[in-house]
Amino acid sequence: MAVEMLVGLHVIDDHVYQLYRDEMMPILKRYGGGLGYDFKVAEVLKSETHASINRVFTIYFSDEDAKKAFFSNEEYLQAKKRYFERSVTETTIIATYQRS
Repeated sequence: MAVEMLVGLHVIDDHVYQLYRDEMMPILKRYGGGLGYDFKVAEVLKSETHASINRVFTIYFSDEDAKKAFFSNEEYLQAKKRYFERSVTETTIIATYQRS
């Protein structure tokens, strides 16, 4: 069954973060995944964490195994190290659920 995650980030460099997105998308698609919604957030009114959030998106996978394989893929990990770690200071997994 398809799985989806709702994720909040604190992006500090939009340009470098876009380079990360550009590089990871083909890898994500190979695992039957994609992005559903994607928002830039101007103001957070309530949060269950102290982490700052200025970007919220959904990411989905065909199943849990595909999700695990994607996040452990060496190409993905290299892109994450090259771009994500330089452009994002905080990550909050808001929810993970079955996608209908």
